[in-house]
Amino acid sequence: MTSSSLSSSFTVTVNGEPQLLDLDNRTTLLDALREHLDLTGAKKGCDHGQCGACTVLLDGRRVNSCLVLAVATQGHSITTIEGLGTAERLHPIQQAFIDHDGLQCGYCTPGQICSAVGALDEADRGWPSAATADVGAEKITLDDSEIRERMSGNLCRCGAYVNILAAINAVSP
Repeated sequence: MTSSSLSSSFTVTVNGEPQLLDLDNRTTLLDALREHLDLTGAKKGCDHGQCGACTVLLDGRRVNSCLVLAVATQGHSITTIEGLGTAERLHPIQQAFIDHDGLQCGYCTPGQICSAVGALDEADRGWPSAATADVGAEKITLDDSEIRERMSGNLCRCGAYVNILAAINAVSP
């Protein structure tokens, strides 16, 4: 097998900026972000897609970046925690996490925040979850059980769930 068949050069937009990457085809999106683009917000928790610490937005939808091959993101748009807001102007979810103390050690927080952004967008689009009472409704009401269900793929070892729920409730319509 030649070396050219083991790697690919491709462009992906990360946090609004085009990035030319030349990576081994087996490189995960998480490793590309952390090791090649120095974006360390997404964390390597379980590396099996079970904890959500690596959650980022791929074309606005939540993904576990440890399960996505970087090469598969060619031509797509990735938003990481670093791309959601700035120090001067935080994303509303970021501010809500601060206001409601939605973190303890902070390890899972970037994934929690990216997941919350995606969950709010899904509900706004009318996408039902397993907790949605009326899957035919045009508007989904984000009550506590709906938020818990939508955030169930993101684990917090510290147990900050009550405050994470309060933060998301503060931002949800």
